[in-house]
Formats: sequence, structure tokens, C-alpha cells
Amino acid sequence: MSLTFPLHRNPDPATDDAVARVLADPGFGDHFTDHMAVATWTKDGGWGADEIKPYGPFQVDPASAVLHYAQEVFEGLKAYRHDDGSVHLFRPEANARRFQASAARLMLPELPVDAFVASVTELVRAEERWVPGAAGEHSLYLRPFMFASEVFLGVRAAQTVTYSVIASPSGPYFAGGVKPVDIWVTDRWARAGVGGTGAAKCGGNYAASLIAQYEGYDHGCSQVLFIEAAGKDRVEELGGMNVFLVTGDGRLITPALTGTILDGITRNSILTVAADLGLRPEERRVTPDELFEGIADGSTVEAFSCGTAAVVTPIGAFKSGHGEWRLPEGGSAQTLAIRDAILDIQYGRAEDRYGWLRPVS
Repeated sequence: MSLTFPLHRNPDPATDDAVARVLADPGFGDHFTDHMAVATWTKDGGWGADEIKPYGPFQVDPASAVLHYAQEVFEGLKAYRHDDGSVHLFRPEANARRFQASAARLMLPELPVDAFVASVTELVRAEERWVPGAAGEHSLYLRPFMFASEVFLGVRAAQTVTYSVIASPSGPYFAGGVKPVDIWVTDRWARAGVGGTGAAKCGGNYAASLIAQYEGYDHGCSQVLFIEAAGKDRVEELGGMNVFLVTGDGRLITPALTGTILDGITRNSILTVAADLGLRPEERRVTPDELFEGIADGSTVEAFSCGTAAVVTPIGAFKSGHGEWRLPEGGSAQTLAIRDAILDIQYGRAEDRYGWLRPVS
């Protein structure tokens, strides 16, 4: 049975004035819309009970499996309003396929791609007034997630699972303009190992990254870059973003997908548009020595991180317990060109040559 997510309206929605106040200064992840999408999977019945319903708490039993064995996965994508007032999603099918891959790794049921797309589409349609205007970099952030809701303490794949999508108006990640950030490099802590859950978008990976993240804060850095745990000889990704290097001879280098890092939708989009910007993309193994020596000898001229929330963030320096490697000041031209290329497609300011936009209204 296909899921259609019929709408059951919230009888007490936020007033138009309340919505306007939120959209004037939404922040990130601070406010939530009137409705959410939900569906339930059971081992015997498959997927069902799908609907768009009033936003509200889940009733979670203390013995729910997710609380004990962390069987959960999530996604993140956005809805964008264009200058003509229309609203579009960006590559939701790619998020749906990654959601399936994450679910399979955590032994959760795979939600069909068309059901995933229907859930986010119908939620955005129900919440269109919550989608900010086209000015700036405002958007409606969407958080699909799935968790083991079966009440059972045995260690096995859950036989009852809850799926949901919630929505949160989002302001520009860089309220004061895009600025380079410093990155702490750790080989002490690891977010995932070979054969682990690194390629899955699950909460445990982010929880594992927090101790290194806060170590980075102690050294004046905004994010942390992980080195592969076993051999200490391979650059992976940041706590919540992929990383890229730009060389003086026009190469765009990013660590290859080896099962320990996330296959980012923004990462994939950047690799696709790179050739149009005169860059030669390379997905391959990058060692810490290559990273540091390339900056030191001037062959690496720019670096940036990328993800759904910030899109593209210039990196000013990498720091570790062994030293500091600072990139040239004011040298983010290629980074900003890449950022603009992605944003221009998302907000309808450039032709969508790749068929990435999906209209909602």
C-alpha cells in the first residue's frame, strides 16, 4: 500500500502574527510548525497509519527499544521559496535513498522513496505559510527521522518503528556574513570506524563527535576534523560536514567514500557542479600529511566544509596538538563561487540543469 500522508489539520494553529514574528528571526532549530508527518511500520503489517497531523509529543514507553539500543536514523533537507512565490525541495530523492541506506545499516525498515518524498512534500504543502521569503538565505528546514518504538528490551531489530517529519523555519547560517572558520584536527577521538556506522546518518555518530567538538572549542575552533581511527593516516570528515581542498592548479579534492564518512547530498552536488566552474574534482584518500604540507607549501590555496545547514563554509586554518596551518587570507574565491552556484539553483536564481528541484507549489 502506498503512503499518501493525508492532512488532518491542527485545530489550534499559530496565528499569522506569531508566524510572522518567527520568520523575522527564525534562528536554526528553535521554532517548529503546526504539523508533522507520521507513519508506523510493524513487522506483520508493513507501513501504514500515515498522516499529516498536529505537531506534538510522542508517547514513548520507558522500555522503547530506541532508548536502550539507539536504533534511529534521520535526514535533513530544506524547502526554498523562489522570487515568484513558488516553493521547491532540493534533491529529496537523494535524501530518500540515503535514508534507506542508513535504515538498512541500523536494521530498520526501508521507507520507499516515493513515500519519503510524499511525506516531505505534503508537510511543506500544509505548512507553506511557514516557508520564509526568498530574500537572504531563509528556508524551511525539514527533519525526517525514524526510531525503534517497540516496547521490548531484547537485543534484536525492532518490530515496531515510528517515522516522522518535522519542520523548522531557518535563517541564514551566517547571520553576519560568510566568514572563514578554524578547524580542530583530532586523531585522539573517532566518530566511526571501518565497518561501523560512519556512512549512516544516525544520532550515535553525532553523539560520538561531541567530545572532540568541545575539545575544538577549547582551542578556539568552530568544528572538528576527524582522522581515521585505525591507521591515523586518512582524513575523514568534520563532526557534521564533509571537507574539500582546492589546489592552485584547479583540483577540487575530497576524501573518498570508504564507509566511514557520510555521502553528503551537498558534497555530491558540489562534485557535480565543479566542472562547470573550471575545477577538476578528485575523490580519493587524503592523508593528514598531504593536508598540512599542501597548506604549508602553498599548493592548497582554499579549504571548505559543506552540509545542508551551512551549505559551504570557508576554512581559515586547521589546528592540532602539533601546530597550526593557516590558509591565505582573503583566498576564498573558488569556495564562494561554489557556494553561490549551489544556492543559486536552490533559490531559483540559476537554471536547474541537473533536475534537482522538485516543485511543491
